[in-house]
Amino acid sequence: MIAVLRFDPFHDIDTVARQLLGERAGTGRAPRFMPMDLFKAGDHYVLNADLPGVDPGSIDVSVDNGTLTLRAQRTVPSEEGVQWIASERFAGTFMRQMSLGENVDVENISATYNNGVLSVTIPIAERAKPRRIQITGASQEPRTIEAQSSRSETMSPTQQEQSQQSQQQYPQSSK
Repeated sequence: MIAVLRFDPFHDIDTVARQLLGERAGTGRAPRFMPMDLFKAGDHYVLNADLPGVDPGSIDVSVDNGTLTLRAQRTVPSEEGVQWIASERFAGTFMRQMSLGENVDVENISATYNNGVLSVTIPIAERAKPRRIQITGASQEPRTIEAQSSRSETMSPTQQEQSQQSQQQYPQSSK
């Protein structure tokens, strides 16, 4: 699994430009990113994304063409006559996309939202799990092999002569 884009090099320039143009505190601002953790636990991956203050009904988890998309919305309460002193919490739509590998089971992805954390469980496909391959032979029946007591009993007289000559030329070591 790969996270797509996390860093926006133009964000700081946009912030300065908005401040120079007089954008007031308390206006809706787009969130920069959705912090998340991703880890493998046994036969599945777990993705935990922080989404505090998000309405659970606005969360959307989808998979399309090998891309997992997480989308959620947090709104700022619009109260008339309120004078904002500080506005540091992001509001708007949060979105994060990850490219899924071929070895995940996209049909069985599940998600839960609890205490501001979205947890997505991504199972590994059966075809990608490690497995042991059994080795079989052509015949599993035991065989009996009969041994000859003396090599010279089964040799022809010519073979016996050649064996004696080779032993004289190349004596065997006593090891």
